[in-house]
Amino acid sequence: GDLGYISAPSFVGDRLVFGLDHLSLPVELFTARLDGTDLQQITQVNADRLATLALGDYEQFSFTGAEGDRVYAHVVKPVNFDPSRTYPVAFLIHGGPQGSFGNHFHYRWNPQSYAAAGYAAVMIDFHGSVGYGQAFTDAITGDWGGKPLEDLQEGLAAALRRYPWMSGEDVCALGASYGGYMVNWIAGNWPDRFKCLVNHDGVFDMRSMYYSTEELWFPEWEHGGPYYANPGGHEKHNPARYVDKGQTPMLVIHGQEDHRVPLEQGLSTFNALQRRGIPSQLLYFSDENHWVIRPSNSIQWHETVLGWLDRWAGTPAR
Repeated sequence: GDLGYISAPSFVGDRLVFGLDHLSLPVELFTARLDGTDLQQITQVNADRLATLALGDYEQFSFTGAEGDRVYAHVVKPVNFDPSRTYPVAFLIHGGPQGSFGNHFHYRWNPQSYAAAGYAAVMIDFHGSVGYGQAFTDAITGDWGGKPLEDLQEGLAAALRRYPWMSGEDVCALGASYGGYMVNWIAGNWPDRFKCLVNHDGVFDMRSMYYSTEELWFPEWEHGGPYYANPGGHEKHNPARYVDKGQTPMLVIHGQEDHRVPLEQGLSTFNALQRRGIPSQLLYFSDENHWVIRPSNSIQWHETVLGWLDRWAGTPAR
């Protein structure tokens, strides 16, 4: 079933001990028999803090995505959910792209932070995501802007059909790393859908990205070799080619010490938005890398992101 995320399993006698977390529980230690039965929680490290929080209920659903494949998604309802109300939507796009926004208590991109602010959080595990077989994961290679975008389009439509209390008019899309790339891709290839976009450490231009990243293996694997040997593979899904199509307000966030997706990618995105007169804002961290780690920066990050959503999607009741 949809138990959650299991980490660091170890044998203790005839039992397993492991970390377990899910969308309503930060990681705690659990134990179970080797066949998975007799699940017992060992630690209660987060119990006191959880007792002070209001969390949104969540559920998983599936739909037919690209190539007729079954694609899974999660929804987290706003806290104090009232089915007679209509709620704006935070459409969260995971990074990787070989990653997942599943039943997991994430310590940076946590859907409960949006649920607490009055948003419904929708997360699609598009083609390329892990946990659904190697073929599903490998489907992203050479197709960064293809099947994943189709899955996101079909998944959002499926969520809006399934949950009539979601406002289809008030949806903002957010993502980091590959999720930030996809936000840039959406800006030029799905430009009329969202009220706003949030792009954290996202790829803007495949050419400059290839020649500046510290991890050359990855773009060569994903796009069919070095840029100079196969420019067509890199340019096929290059957001920079669609700058003239963008129109959606975007918040751009980037860290000075990001060597995976270097700073010029965020500055290029922001410059393009500003030059075209599209409402935009830049949040720059001089002391962060590909992730926002420092607690004070994380608070500023969340306040800025939620403020951007409130500005464009309508301020929900807090």
